[in-house]
Amino acid sequence: MKAAILHETGAPLRVTAISRPAPGRGEVLVRIAAAGTNPLDTKIHAGQAAHARQPAPAILGLDMAGTVEATGEGVTRFRPGDEVYGMVGGVGGHPGTLAEYVSADADLLAAKPANLSMREAAVLPLVTITAWEGLVDRVGIRPGQTLLVLGGAGGVGHIVVQLGLAFGATVFATGRPESRPVIERLGAVFIDRNEPIADAVARITAGRGFDIVYDTVGALDTAFAAVARFGHVTSSLGWGTHPLAPLSFKGGTYSGVFTLLPLLDGKGRRHHGEILAQAAQLVESGKLTPLLDSRRFALEDVGAAYDALKTGGTGKIAIDIAAA
Repeated sequence: MKAAILHETGAPLRVTAISRPAPGRGEVLVRIAAAGTNPLDTKIHAGQAAHARQPAPAILGLDMAGTVEATGEGVTRFRPGDEVYGMVGGVGGHPGTLAEYVSADADLLAAKPANLSMREAAVLPLVTITAWEGLVDRVGIRPGQTLLVLGGAGGVGHIVVQLGLAFGATVFATGRPESRPVIERLGAVFIDRNEPIADAVARITAGRGFDIVYDTVGALDTAFAAVARFGHVTSSLGWGTHPLAPLSFKGGTYSGVFTLLPLLDGKGRRHHGEILAQAAQLVESGKLTPLLDSRRFALEDVGAAYDALKTGGTGKIAIDIAAA
């Protein structure tokens, strides 16, 4: 099979012919149609993501959608010909999805939403799992709550917005002025990220704050200032050092999300597949839709795709692995 190999940190990925993997016990061999990309991929490529534990030489790429080619011993949920999607590799020393085939743990997979193309499904797994773990697993969001999403037009953010609405919350989201049409089209109330958060809290909530704040951009100080009394802050980028007093004085709570853990330590993988199965139901009912960048990249164009990731745009970038 063909795969894009990172031979040395920071060096261009080279498309190389390597042996096709065989599925082991509990694994599924998937013929990849499209691979999703994430900012984490470019950080791993540049050697800036030690937490991902993916030393070179390596096949990068976490997300994919494709068709089951074969199943290993003990696999009963899938059979050849099934269309699946999942976050299956690219970290922890596991071969990634920038390849024509991947042998993936069946627990990490779910049936692809029937109403999505392979490209659309391929960009969903990491951001959907991240959003779900923070909003559903950690917080238990429920109807009637107010949710503020910091970075509502981003990869994780646009999924958080839609999940919040699907679970009955009233959703607000920050973003750049140019992202306002996207945020409002998703169904959230737009807040200019340049507006001081104290002003937004006073203007929108009469100073009460928001029941839940999901930080997708690494702005915990802003999140702590925006959350209501006894509210909850979740962050997928909760790094650095931050004073806890603004949160503690409100009796608030905090949860961090580290989506890679099951890939790194092998624990809790089945839950990832369960999340994607539930998300597929939301997709098929019209409550969850990925924002897909319209630009097309083949496996040989992965360098250009990574450059596009760094410069930004509207929607997530997919890489076509199989010929359309």
